Amino acid sequence: MRILIRGAAVVPKPEEGVLSADVVVEGKRFAGVFPTGEAGGEFDRVIEGEGKLLVPGFVNAHTHLPMTLFRGLAEDLALREWLEERIWPAERKLTPEVVYWFALLGLVEMIRTGTTAFADMYFFMEEVGKAVEEAGLRALLSYGIIAPTPDRIEPELKKAEAFAREWNGAAEGRIRCALSPHAPYTCGPEVWKEAVRLAKELKLPLHTHLCETRHEVEAHREAYGKGPVQWLEELGAFAVPVIAAHCVWVTEKDIDILAAHNVSVAHCPSSNLKLASGIAPVWAMVKGGVNVAIGTDGAASNNTLDMVREMRLAALLAKVRAEDPRAMPAPEALKSATQRGAAALGWAKDLGAIEEGHLADCVLLDLGAAHFAPGHDPLADLVYTACGADVEMVMVGGEILMEGRELQTLDEEKIVARCRELARKFR
Repeated sequence: MRILIRGAAVVPKPEEGVLSADVVVEGKRFAGVFPTGEAGGEFDRVIEGEGKLLVPGFVNAHTHLPMTLFRGLAEDLALREWLEERIWPAERKLTPEVVYWFALLGLVEMIRTGTTAFADMYFFMEEVGKAVEEAGLRALLSYGIIAPTPDRIEPELKKAEAFAREWNGAAEGRIRCALSPHAPYTCGPEVWKEAVRLAKELKLPLHTHLCETRHEVEAHREAYGKGPVQWLEELGAFAVPVIAAHCVWVTEKDIDILAAHNVSVAHCPSSNLKLASGIAPVWAMVKGGVNVAIGTDGAASNNTLDMVREMRLAALLAKVRAEDPRAMPAPEALKSATQRGAAALGWAKDLGAIEEGHLADCVLLDLGAAHFAPGHDPLADLVYTACGADVEMVMVGGEILMEGRELQTLDEEKIVARCRELARKFR
C-alpha cells in the first residue's frame, strides 16, 4: 500500500518546526517528506492534508489501561488512602473479561486522542495483549509485580516472566514486554535483584513507579538509610533500561544518577496534581540530561488518557516549578510527548519522527476550529491550544486506525455498552 498525505502542515521532528509538505507512506514506513506537490509516483490512497497538522504519534510512557474501570470511583483522596482503601480492594474483584473490555475502552480513548504507542503495567495482561492486537496500537506491556511479603515473591515473578516470554514480539512486533516491579515500597531487594537478572536474560527493560510521594521517599530513607533512587542504583537496577514513572521527589543527586544510567522518567502531571503528590522538577531533569517522557497514568487518577491535554499541562507545570516561562517551550513539550516517549519504550530508532525509514506512526489534527485561529504558530497551538478531540486521523505502521474521526478497528458503541454493564458490580 502506497499512501500520500498531501499538503499538510508537517512537524517532521519537534526541533524542525512546521513545514508544508507531502508525506509518502509505503507499507509500514515513511518513504519520504517532500515539498508540497513534489511527491511523485502512483498512490493507492491520497489523504488531503490542507488545513491540517501532521505530527508523530503521541507516546504515553506510563499508564494502567484497564483502570478506565475505576474512572470516577475513588475521587479526591490522598494516594495511600486511594490505593490501599479503594483501588486495591476493588482490584481483587477483577476478572480476565473485565480487564479485556476496559482495556478496549482505554484503547478507544487513546486512538481518539492520538496515542499510537504506550507503556502499560497491570494484571491479567494477556487480556490487554489481546485488546492491543485488535486495536492496532503499539505497546510495551508488563505484569505489575507486587510482592510485599516473602510468600508472594516467587509466584509474582513467575507470572511476570511467563507473560513476557509469551508476548514479547507479538502482534507482528507491535507488542514488546518489560518486567515491572511495582515500586520500591511494594517490592524488596530480592524481587529487584531477580527482576534485573531476568531482564538481562530476556533483554527486556524495567518499568516501575519511583519517588511519587514525599511520604514514600521519607519512609524509604527511614527503612534503608537512603532514598529510593540511590537504593536502586546500588541494587544494580539501572544496569538495564528503566522507565521510572513520576519522580516527583527527586534530589539533584538523584537526577545525576538517573541521567548517568540513561533512566527514562515518565512524567505524569495530571495524576501527580490530582493525588496532590507534587510537581516534578521536569525542566531540571531535562537540562540534567534525563530522558523525560510523558504519561497519563491510569484513568482512575487522571481521569483521561488524553496525551494532548497531558502535554500542555507538562509544559505549564515545568514553567511554574522552574519559575521561568522559558522552561519547557512548545518544541520540548512535543518532544517529550513523542520522541522521548519512543526512546523510553525502546523504539528510538523507529518512532518519534516523520522521516524516511521510520515506522509510519502519525496523527493528523484538524486546524479548522476557532481555537486554532489565527494560526501564527501551529506547533505552539498544538501544545497550548489543542485538545484530543482535534485528532482526525491516526495511523500506526501504515495502517489507519481512525479516519474522519471514525474508528476503523474497534466497535466503540459495543465496547462502551459492555463496559457500562460490567462496571455495575464495582459500585
